[in-house]
Amino acid sequence: MRLTYPTGVKIIRMPCTGKLDHLYVLRAFENGIDGVFVAGCLEGQCHFREGNLNAAKRVKHIKTLLEQVGIDPERLAMYNLSAAQGPRWAEICTEFTERIRKLGPSPLRNKRQKA
Repeated sequence: MRLTYPTGVKIIRMPCTGKLDHLYVLRAFENGIDGVFVAGCLEGQCHFREGNLNAAKRVKHIKTLLEQVGIDPERLAMYNLSAAQGPRWAEICTEFTERIRKLGPSPLRNKRQKA
């Protein structure tokens, strides 16, 4: 089965979402990325026990940081799905891309281009 999702989606693979660092996400926004979503294992099914739960806490915290610097926290999301949910993955990519399109370009993109 061939899945299609928007071409603007860039995948960065990690061994576990538990390895997600605040800096990865914040730097992406600093560089003008319009939105970031993190896709982790289903809750309770993390191969590294609690990696996805830790990532969810980090994403929640990063959302508060984004809000403090004037970036809409809706530009960041976390989804839980299994590797067998390919069609759901494609749906999420499309839904999230549409959400970001509605929000428009990142406010940091214009600042970065002017610098």
